[in-house]
Amino acid sequence: MKMAALCSEFGDLAQIKKQLISVISLCKERGVLHSAKWASELAFALDPLPKDDLPPEPAFTEEDAQDLDAFTLAKSYFDLKEYDRAAYFLKGCCSQKAYFLYMYSRYLSGEKKKDDETVDSLGPLEKGQVRNEALRELRVELSKKHTARELDGFTLYLYGVVLRKLDLLKEAVEVFVEAIQALPLHWGAWLELSNLITNIEMLKSLSLPDCWIKDFFMAHMYTELQMIKEALQKYQNLIEAGFSKSTYIISQIAVAYHNIRDIDQALALFNELRERDPYRIDNMDTFSNLLYVKSMKPELSYLAHNLVEIDKYRVETCCVIGNYYSLRSQHEKAALYFQRALKLNPRCLGAWTLMGHEYMEMKNTSAAIQAYRHAIEVNKRDYRAWYGLGQTYEILKMPFYCLYYYRKAHQLRPNDSRMLVALGESYEKLSQQVEAKKCYWRAYSVGDVEKMALLKLAKLHEQLNESDDAAQCYMLYIQDIFSCGEQLEHAEVSTALRYLGQYYFKSKLYDEASICAQRCCDYNDAREEGKALLRQISQVRDQVETPSADLFTPLSNINTPVRRVSPLNLISFTP
Repeated sequence: MKMAALCSEFGDLAQIKKQLISVISLCKERGVLHSAKWASELAFALDPLPKDDLPPEPAFTEEDAQDLDAFTLAKSYFDLKEYDRAAYFLKGCCSQKAYFLYMYSRYLSGEKKKDDETVDSLGPLEKGQVRNEALRELRVELSKKHTARELDGFTLYLYGVVLRKLDLLKEAVEVFVEAIQALPLHWGAWLELSNLITNIEMLKSLSLPDCWIKDFFMAHMYTELQMIKEALQKYQNLIEAGFSKSTYIISQIAVAYHNIRDIDQALALFNELRERDPYRIDNMDTFSNLLYVKSMKPELSYLAHNLVEIDKYRVETCCVIGNYYSLRSQHEKAALYFQRALKLNPRCLGAWTLMGHEYMEMKNTSAAIQAYRHAIEVNKRDYRAWYGLGQTYEILKMPFYCLYYYRKAHQLRPNDSRMLVALGESYEKLSQQVEAKKCYWRAYSVGDVEKMALLKLAKLHEQLNESDDAAQCYMLYIQDIFSCGEQLEHAEVSTALRYLGQYYFKSKLYDEASICAQRCCDYNDAREEGKALLRQISQVRDQVETPSADLFTPLSNINTPVRRVSPLNLISFTP
């Protein structure tokens, strides 16, 4: 069947439903189960078709008829995971369908042996040392067929997987694009391709078929490339096009909100997803990350128990239990469950990253570095692993390494203030103060989630004896804290008040200095300094008369707005 000819616009949902039913049948026949599941979930979200509108059975060729008995027997062995046995009975078959199952059985046999060897002999941190021995033979055979143009969409997909496993990434991208052009509705090929795309320029350069499934792919890619606004718009368009019942789309929107740290919105969507599909395990590890961040112990405990009842040997279940133990500060147990997840799936990105975090908590920096490096091997776009590596080398007091890894994290998350603050700290340790100032100011400009950038910038100006700039940053910092009503450590606010009090006193602005000194008296660590400053002010107040301004008035009323005399006009720079 020429699936490329079947691509249609969203206006004809009945046609899309037919295409999905057809591709589900093709995927099931060949044992490509994850793609069949994805298409089935999408088809379920659309209205049922009348009996007369159901698509016909796939075309049955003479070669298919000749291989029918061998294929049926081999498929029964394949379904029972007897891959070598399936391959044995398929050897010599001529049909495209049988050839794919023959090669796929050999590939999965090699993967199964590799995983068995890994579980038997090695810990999860050494998984990269074990190889699928079948890959090279498969590549040689598939390469010959590929050159002769004898591979269909499914076998091209398998060839791409083999190339990726052998780290031949450029060739793999080309073959996956070819597979998608031959069979546009096979979601597995799109997904494999997405793992190899490193930036938006590379995405735009690919020649992909103009098919409705491309919108799902682009939305997925925007999420992966941290272009969340564009991803959410794509998913909203898909919902409006008729996929409003799709649990896949709800889960992807929830993941997108998780990526931009809109935790409440993401939690609401995951709760909706659990109501619609209570036995779902996919994406529940991401849900548990949100519960962890919000310190929702009862909810995380309930989720962990619930998933154990459904399937205790799923990767996601192990990650959820790991997060639960981590929240309880039982880091050894948490690491153990992340290791279990990796035994089940060595390419589980989240488990590698989370295990790195646990090793960091246990002060095992070498194991943390290994775990983060494995996460990057699985997905070079994982900013958390790059950021984790930066933190690890920070503990090891290796600022040049920190700088490299924090830069990588910043490239992936250019508007994340945490990456910018970390970069600034690294530059500061390397005595590159100008770059550090740029980073801190940029972190404040993009929205400082931890309210630390201005404080660090002010302290840096203070160290460099740039008193006007330091005062303005401290002033902005205090206004920022008071305007959002966020309670931070008193030491941070009192540090700013102490400095501003002294600054205004030296500048002979005694009313402003008095306000700061009085505020200092509200904090234990600054109370004595505040009282001392008030005594100094009272001694000179009768002798000196100066105009005053309210320290905490809006910036527009201050005579020297910070934006106009900002430190080195840093807002116009990006690091």
